[in-house]
Amino acid sequence: MSISEKLARERRARLAAERLLEQKKRELYAANTQLSRHARALSDQIVVQRQEAESLKGRTVQVLHDLERVTSQAELAERRLWEAIETIEDGFAVFDGEARLVSANQAYLALFGAGGVRLGDSYFRVLEVLSQGIADLAREDAQDWQHEMTTRLGRDVIEPKVVRLADGRHIRFHDRRGEVGDLVSMAQDITAAMEREAELEEARAKAEAASRAKSAFLANMSHEIRTPMNGVVGMAELLCETALTEEQRLFAETIRSSGEALLVIINDVLDYSKIEAEKMRLYPEPFDLERCLHEVMLLLQPLAREKGLRLVVDFDIFLPTRFIADPGRMRQILTNLIGNAVKFTPAGHVLARVVGLELAGGDYELHVTVEDTGIGIAPDQIEHIFGEFNQVEDQSNRKFEGTGLGLAITRQLVGLMGGAIWVESEVGHGSCFGFRLVLSPAEHTAAGTGPERPVLLKNALIVDEILINRVILQRQLETYGLAVSSCRNATEALAALPVQGPFDVILVDQDMPATDGPDLAAALRMVGDAAPILFLSSEPDSLADRRCDATSVLAKPILRSQLLRVLQDLSYPKSRLPAPAEPSAPEAAAGRPMRVLAAEDNRTNQLVFRKMVADCDMELQFAGNGREAVELWRSFRPDLVFMDISMPEMDGREAARAIRAAEASSGLSRVPIVALTAHAMDADRVSILEAGIDHYLTKPLKKAEIVAKIAAFCPGDARTAVPPAAGTVPA
Repeated sequence: MSISEKLARERRARLAAERLLEQKKRELYAANTQLSRHARALSDQIVVQRQEAESLKGRTVQVLHDLERVTSQAELAERRLWEAIETIEDGFAVFDGEARLVSANQAYLALFGAGGVRLGDSYFRVLEVLSQGIADLAREDAQDWQHEMTTRLGRDVIEPKVVRLADGRHIRFHDRRGEVGDLVSMAQDITAAMEREAELEEARAKAEAASRAKSAFLANMSHEIRTPMNGVVGMAELLCETALTEEQRLFAETIRSSGEALLVIINDVLDYSKIEAEKMRLYPEPFDLERCLHEVMLLLQPLAREKGLRLVVDFDIFLPTRFIADPGRMRQILTNLIGNAVKFTPAGHVLARVVGLELAGGDYELHVTVEDTGIGIAPDQIEHIFGEFNQVEDQSNRKFEGTGLGLAITRQLVGLMGGAIWVESEVGHGSCFGFRLVLSPAEHTAAGTGPERPVLLKNALIVDEILINRVILQRQLETYGLAVSSCRNATEALAALPVQGPFDVILVDQDMPATDGPDLAAALRMVGDAAPILFLSSEPDSLADRRCDATSVLAKPILRSQLLRVLQDLSYPKSRLPAPAEPSAPEAAAGRPMRVLAAEDNRTNQLVFRKMVADCDMELQFAGNGREAVELWRSFRPDLVFMDISMPEMDGREAARAIRAAEASSGLSRVPIVALTAHAMDADRVSILEAGIDHYLTKPLKKAEIVAKIAAFCPGDARTAVPPAAGTVPA
């Protein structure tokens, strides 16, 4: 190889080496560059991680601080909770899922004595300690008692259990399962509650005994008072029927009215006691409300007449008159309200108004008001008067008699009927008492249905000095299709004849100033007016001694049905039925006398009864007790038995049962038995009727009631026992 070739090859080798070196330099540079970038990135990452580490370190410190704070608060809350649990007097304990005691307050542990139960003991150990002389098991086996206590823990709802301890305390154990199976138990000392309950039970028993004693006392006092009052009132009634001087009659009527006033007081006290004891019962039945209202008005008419008061009734002409309610209690409500109005009204009038509207179901909402022109009531006294034994005037200066129970009883009765009562009053101007009731009609009549015989009269004249009387009467007459003219006195009436007449009927108030009803009737006849004249009188009997040209006399307040019948009779004068012929007196030999047995042990009451029925044609025998009554029933065979209830040896109920049993066994017909009783409580009424007695009369007896029963039960084969005059009294 030549030197040139060698040099060329070296040159080529050197160039290759240089190129390789240059390449390696570039690679090294690239590697250094990449390494530099990696180092910078790693440095940045280290910085970031260092910052994150610092942040995490701060957070860890905060978490540790918060954990310490929460732990401290939890420990504080737990300490406060247990301090509170230790403060309460009731025992508190927690058992784990294996029924081991994990915590309990001192009140719970104290139940078992010192060292009796410790933390870690089982629930069964607790029961075992209790059964070892701490709990009073009342002769129950300890094992059975423990089994009963543990069995209840397996139920879904663990019922509380009361355990009586040997020291007399009563502990109620309330046990409840937690969500993780723990058992929370509370031992509550209910000894004080048990003692209070026992005291309340004893007090209730004493109150019930006192209530029974009060009811028995009232019933016995009612009986003991009514029995002698039967002699007083009965004899006074009989005495009033004899020939007496005016002074003697005044004395006799005073005795009778005073006795009846005493009975009103007795009835008020009995009614209030029944309401107070919630023993008042209502007996709804169909009755005529308008007639009931008018009967109350007629009952109070004599007292109103003595005071110169006008009694007025305004019964809505579009309302039915028959409803379903307790007629006796309704009459009592009306009597109390209207009687008070008459009592506290020295002059003017008393107006009883009945209005109402038909409800969707067919019942009627009735508003009954009693308005008067009396002394009135101060606003601060309105609620007071509904209290027991309360009246308006001061106790030290009472002008009006009464128990003060009437309005209290009335409000209670209205409440029992589902209604409400109210009063509006102004001192010196009068009062308005009202009550609201919802009643069912006793019979449904189509609205607007006219009477069976339409009234044919066309023109009527009313003469009455009282405006409200004229307005009410005018409304009633216009309902029947009459054109009505009204006048205040005789002068206006005589002046109206040629201007507004002729009239088909003239209605004249009997008692008017200057010219009264009879004088006006005479004046009308003198001027040639022949129209029928109807007198409106609050005292019809007073017209008997005066000669007056009247077609009919209507007692005030006027009953709507009575007015309608008179108008119909005037419209159809030829359609009147002939008056029934007077019955001929029965011959003495026609039929046997009626046989009446009266069982009464009190000789005074026997005398009263004998005198009351002295005018009756009958054979009367007395029995001194129930046993004699049964024996006389067998031998005497009475048509009617009057049976006293309280008698020696055998009372009236037992005697009635014995008679009914003998009738049933012998196939005899049922003899009517009427009880004569001084017992007035509802329970007495029920027991009397349950004994087989058909009717009962409450003492003191009324002659009219006794005679009415005799007339009602007189058999067909016997002579008429009651004279015609006495037999007109309704039963």
